[in-house]
Amino acid sequence: MRPDNRKNTEMRQLKITRNFIGTAEGSVLIEMGNTRVICTASIEEKVPQFLKEQRKGWVTAEYSMLPKSSQARIQRESSTGRIGGRTHEIQRLIGRALRSVVNLNMIGERTIWIDCDVIQADGSTRTVSITGAFICLADALKYALRNGLIERMPLKDYLAAVSVGVVNGEPVLDLTYAEDAAAEVDMNVVMTGSGNLVEVQGTAEGVPFSKNTLDNLIELAANGIKGLIETQKKTIKLEGNVLSF
Repeated sequence: MRPDNRKNTEMRQLKITRNFIGTAEGSVLIEMGNTRVICTASIEEKVPQFLKEQRKGWVTAEYSMLPKSSQARIQRESSTGRIGGRTHEIQRLIGRALRSVVNLNMIGERTIWIDCDVIQADGSTRTVSITGAFICLADALKYALRNGLIERMPLKDYLAAVSVGVVNGEPVLDLTYAEDAAAEVDMNVVMTGSGNLVEVQGTAEGVPFSKNTLDNLIELAANGIKGLIETQKKTIKLEGNVLSF
């Protein structure tokens, strides 16, 4: 058994609170075990310079960890005067993942900003952020549809992510911080609702791993993501809000 008594194929308890931030076009507090992330979506009526006059929009993300989201206080990056390499990597991952399921030609010359703020970290913060970010993105696009900013829903599919790894020689799903720190293989998998891969980030933390291990981990992740997307569908459909894919 794992430290929190889960089976190797078992996810942590998931809790989603929509409309967590009243001033955002879309927002969610997503809790995966002891990892908690606030995701908000903001619609801005302009696009980056490289998209000027191309009649298409943009979806991008920012990510941060609150100073006491972990045991040791994390210094705010605003106080250091620069964004760290890990933060840059995660922001780019979240943005790429979300853009993969959005028809950017349908949102006009506007940007949807997704902000993911980790308020408590116990592993898998980037994958939890992606899963929550999709929900607040969907709500922001519904807001745009209701208010006449867009004519049709531009989402092409659902999107979620999960961590997997090899711990003590065994494949496990949804790693906590302690498991991540001890993992022989650490992997993050992003997939769509139709089961297509968006991104796979996998690293051997010592001894290289086989293709068979890779295949097993992706299959394990796919099963976890299937459950996450079922929860997303139920959550987004609340209050009569139904996505029509």
